[in-house]
This record gives sequence, structure tokens and C-alpha cells, in this order.
Amino acid sequence: MMRSVFPFFARIGQRFRKDDEGGVSLEFVAIFPIFMFLFLASIEISIFMARTALLERALDMNVRELRLGTMSPLTHEQLGIQVCEDSLLGSECPTAVKLEMTPVSRADWALPTGGVTCIDRESLLDPVIAFNPGTENQLIIIHACVVLEPFFGTTKYALGLPVQPDGGVAIRAASTFVNEP
Repeated sequence: MMRSVFPFFARIGQRFRKDDEGGVSLEFVAIFPIFMFLFLASIEISIFMARTALLERALDMNVRELRLGTMSPLTHEQLGIQVCEDSLLGSECPTAVKLEMTPVSRADWALPTGGVTCIDRESLLDPVIAFNPGTENQLIIIHACVVLEPFFGTTKYALGLPVQPDGGVAIRAASTFVNEP
């Protein structure tokens, strides 16, 4: 019985060796997913970088107004809405942005430690952050973090983007300024 199985496979193998139709299809099936992944990954990274540049530009524009003292009254919500309007990141930005303003002591120039706090869309609790606009002639570091949905759902994991627990991608920006007298 074993002998009858091997000749069967031998005949099928001979038939495939003689017939070369479909060879290109096999190469296409093997190579196409790799090229599609590279293509979609380049689009995802481009969108991520464009969003990052838009957030940095909007933060810098609003830092200028903060530095000159033309933005008042200064609240976290007002600054977040203004940054989102200037960044053109979409309608979900005002609810997805988290801003942190931290004064730097001139006595020891100790910079804030720890990472940038981002919004957790799964949690009902909003983390407490420092939002201290400082006093005259004081150095302030401002961090912004916006959690947005990626353009393609699967590339965030393959590309190592900063993924939040809820599946969103964190876009961060930072700036510094000194309050004018």
C-alpha cells in the first residue's frame, strides 16, 4: 500500500515540472503583500509626520501668544481648543488633547521628569496635570499630546508607533517660552 502512494505523488510532481504555467502568479502572490505593506506603511508614516508637524506648528503659534500675554483668560480648555483649531487635526482633537505647562526653577534648572501625559479614552477619570502659566520672566515648558486614530488600523502595530491602550496613536509636541514682563 505504501508503494502505491509514492508513485501517485511522483506522477503529480512530474506533471508540475513539465507545466510551467502559473509561475509568475506564484511570484506575484509571494511578493505582492510585501510591497503593499511597504506602500501602506509609507502612507501611514507620512500622515503621522504631517499630523506631528501640524501639532508642533499650532503649539508654537499659541506659545507666541502666551509669551506676549495676549491670550487671556488662560485655561486648559481654551488653550486646547485654540491649538486644535490652528492644527487642523480634526473635530475629535479638542476632546483628545492634553496640555501640560510646567515652570522651570531658575535656582537649579531642574527639568520636569517623566513622560508626556496623554488622554486615556477608555478611562472615565481625567489625570491631574500641571497647568501653571507661571509668572513674569519665568521659563515654562509646555507639552501637548493628542491621541488620534491611525489612518490604517493595522500599521500602527507593525511600525512601532506610540500606541495607547485604547488603540489610538499618540502625537506629541513640546515647546518652551519665557513670560514677558
